[in-house]
Amino acid sequence: MAQLSQPAEPFGEVNVHKQPDGSIDVVATILMVPEIEGARAGLALDASVSMKKMYGLSPMVSSVFGGGGTAHPNLVEPVTRTMAAYLSNFSSDSRCEVVYWACNPDGSAVEPLAAVTAADAGTLAVTGPKKHPWGKGTKLLPPVKHFVEAAFKDAPWAICVFVTDGVIDDLDAVKAYCRTFAQEIATGRRAFIKLVLIGIGEEVNERQMEELDDMFEGSGLVDPKGNDIDLWDHKLASEMKKVEEIFAEVVSQNTIVAASASVRNQADALCKDYSNGLPAILRFKLPKGSTSFTLSYPGGSVTQDITEGLTRA
Repeated sequence: MAQLSQPAEPFGEVNVHKQPDGSIDVVATILMVPEIEGARAGLALDASVSMKKMYGLSPMVSSVFGGGGTAHPNLVEPVTRTMAAYLSNFSSDSRCEVVYWACNPDGSAVEPLAAVTAADAGTLAVTGPKKHPWGKGTKLLPPVKHFVEAAFKDAPWAICVFVTDGVIDDLDAVKAYCRTFAQEIATGRRAFIKLVLIGIGEEVNERQMEELDDMFEGSGLVDPKGNDIDLWDHKLASEMKKVEEIFAEVVSQNTIVAASASVRNQADALCKDYSNGLPAILRFKLPKGSTSFTLSYPGGSVTQDITEGLTRA
């Protein structure tokens, strides 16, 4: 499916998939921050060599020559402070676990930074790893396993955000691990953890991000409560309007957000009737030739153009 870069409010995410007969499958979510008892939150920051400039460090300037190696503004620190504060307010223990990843020459090490509260986050120093060297590779599996098998192993629910600027070196290994983890969730042996990948900069490989995002599409895997298991979501930092978008896929298909609603395309054809309640996750089909849809609900309506997605679907 192709994810629209600029969904209209109140949508957190809109995905479109053009079918061979010309019809269009749409999956959309209503943006909402869930209230989950016992939830935990983590934030992992890419610490590979290519990120040094974003931390305010130039690889060409050493502290030996004065200036502490600082040649650029630290772009990572303010973003980390904002996201860590937001996630800590969501977490049941009022803390966000912040770590660096992609450390060491092979990019396989994880270095904990701090478990911060919203108050702590405002003064958190984010300047890169201290115990490990900056990585020359970018391996995502180690931080995933850090949260899944250690930090949040016993949590009833968690969300983990991974920030990166480049190519993921171990994508196949990450997918294999996540398939096994999803099976454990389906059988009730493990609790769900939502994994969100955020790409920053011009070198990020969005194809890889989309591959992770779509890896459970059509799998039929559900948790013991009947909710679809979809571990990954992805965002491009340049397209995010608000930090709440990290929760774009963190909704239940059983959550009802309005008493009723309907979906019509630009030709006013009725495509979906939600007379028994509008769920937080919408799934419907638009007829061939559709270029937009309008969701109408008590007290308002919103129209979403989908032409961008159709060119990429």
